[in-house]
Amino acid sequence: MSLAEGIRKHGFKKWYERELLQSHAHMVLAFLAVVGLFAAFEAASQFKGLADQAFNLGAGLLCAAIGLWGLRRYLRLLSKAEAAAHQADCPHCGTYGRLELVRADASGDEVEVRCRKCGHGWHMSA
Repeated sequence: MSLAEGIRKHGFKKWYERELLQSHAHMVLAFLAVVGLFAAFEAASQFKGLADQAFNLGAGLLCAAIGLWGLRRYLRLLSKAEAAAHQADCPHCGTYGRLELVRADASGDEVEVRCRKCGHGWHMSA
């Protein structure tokens, strides 16, 4: 979900919370894929037929691909959320996360926001 859509739908704090939860779910997926990769290595160490070895190799490659995808997605979502969180303090009054969306670009990741407490506006990017 883009920063603009998240602020518009849920508010900044809820958007930030959802992004963190989604990123950590991808971290859990990456961890489970690593466990599956180790299981495939363990099963491959025992000599079996050629079909079993090919299946173990395929399972290992699949787990590695899923793990890398999950880790990459985790880092991307986490860095996006943290970058936005560092810009969520009002430069005028210091209030954190009480924003309203004023304007957004086409991608939704470059936004102009306004503080709900003092009305000061500034630009944020995710």
